[in-house]
Amino acid sequence: MTPRAAARPGGRSARVQQSVHTAVRELQAEHGRDDLTVPQIAARAGVTPSTVYRRWGSLSELLSDVAVERLRPETQPADHGNLREDLEHWAADFLEEMSSPPGRSYIRDALSGDPDGSNAGQCSGYAVEQVTTILHRAAERGEDVPDTDTVMDHIVAPLMYRILFRPGLLDPRYARDLVTTVFYRLMPLP
Repeated sequence: MTPRAAARPGGRSARVQQSVHTAVRELQAEHGRDDLTVPQIAARAGVTPSTVYRRWGSLSELLSDVAVERLRPETQPADHGNLREDLEHWAADFLEEMSSPPGRSYIRDALSGDPDGSNAGQCSGYAVEQVTTILHRAAERGEDVPDTDTVMDHIVAPLMYRILFRPGLLDPRYARDLVTTVFYRLMPLP
């Protein structure tokens, strides 16, 4: 069981998490990521370094936890009236946000301090929730929709690959082309 799994979801535990996360964000803004230390973060948060180590285990795991929170979408995907436009806009926005310097940094932090894969799963879950919302709205409008895994495998996965490993090959057209692939190659003909 990881320290995060053992934490209680409220009360003092939630206050400690919030104050430590806030301290990390403030210190990153003031000094940059590379100069962060657990004692520095603990002092800013008003807790002891042992509290940070007990809860997160290491600086890497703490930064991963903070990154996962920062990667959580703040709003529901926009509704443009049809599935294709909804997916195109969402994919282009996802690409822009995740490929930005802060987005890439959060992705790397989320993955690097994630020994059991739970943070990666949580980040994936955020994208699944967004895609499911888009697909559900389209189905309610009577449109044919692919399944969530098809969108994840043929739009989100290639975007993440390019963001992490081939960042010079990114633009909104690429995101729209991935949506086209889903529509013309993977969905049944009407």
